[in-house]
Amino acid sequence: MALHRLASITIGVPNVEQTAGYYAEFGLAREGSRFSTTDGGEQLHIVEARSRRLIELCIGADDSDDLDRVTAQLVKLGIIVQRDPARISAVEIHSGTRVVVEVMTRVSQDAEPGAPFNGPGRTERANQRAPAVLHGGPTRPRKLGHVVIGSPDFEASQRFFEQGVGFKVSDQVVGVAAFMRCSTDHHNLLIQPSPVAFLHHTSWQVGDVDEVGRGAKHMLEGHPERHTWGLGRHFLGSNFFWYLRDPAGNFSEYYSDMDAITDDQLWKPGTWEPSLDALYAWGPDVPPSMLEPDDLADLMAASHAGW
Repeated sequence: MALHRLASITIGVPNVEQTAGYYAEFGLAREGSRFSTTDGGEQLHIVEARSRRLIELCIGADDSDDLDRVTAQLVKLGIIVQRDPARISAVEIHSGTRVVVEVMTRVSQDAEPGAPFNGPGRTERANQRAPAVLHGGPTRPRKLGHVVIGSPDFEASQRFFEQGVGFKVSDQVVGVAAFMRCSTDHHNLLIQPSPVAFLHHTSWQVGDVDEVGRGAKHMLEGHPERHTWGLGRHFLGSNFFWYLRDPAGNFSEYYSDMDAITDDQLWKPGTWEPSLDALYAWGPDVPPSMLEPDDLADLMAASHAGW
């Protein structure tokens, strides 16, 4: 796969400083309005906008031949492409997102030693407490995993990313969602139909399910209004999740244990009928705001007024 990572995103919000403070507390290393993960480097930039939205999405590619191929694919779709020696950019007009494909090195993640688990007929940890309950440090996201956006033209947006940029479809829920990847992660981008373009959520990888829970506990201390949905386990992607709401209204997700697709020939994409069973294997009931944003009317008004 010549595309190899979701490198970074730029999000627009009407309350930059408030939202920036939230993501610093979320565990990202802050320098002004730019934020880094421990493995992925600088992966988030927050700028001012009339309403919350995904402004830019940057994807890593191996070399200039990859840029040539993506350029040709986008031009074939009638998309205008800006080309520099080490990057190209084009606008996906339905979501309003500027998409950048840039030559960059691949991210290497060091494996952490697995925690010992006790279970029926299996004692890996005898005469000692679980390390997870003794861990007192903060949760630090390892990398940006995926973003989810709404598009008024779901099919056209999917065509741009799949046939133009070169994302691969991992799974689809008919008329509801397309799970697409530009790395070995099950999905780096999910597109869903919406009457207006908006950013649904960003998702950040942590070490394990204990870090998912520990990170959420920290974020909820003194801020119960941030809680949205979790703890649970998704069906498509298989990852553990916990969703929180940032001050601009975007959801941010801690996740761990995502499906990895290392051989395209061995993975069979599924096409699923719309149902909550396709959304999660277990967890609390899905809150209505996950299916339709509470601020949908405000987003539509801002869209009509122009970004």
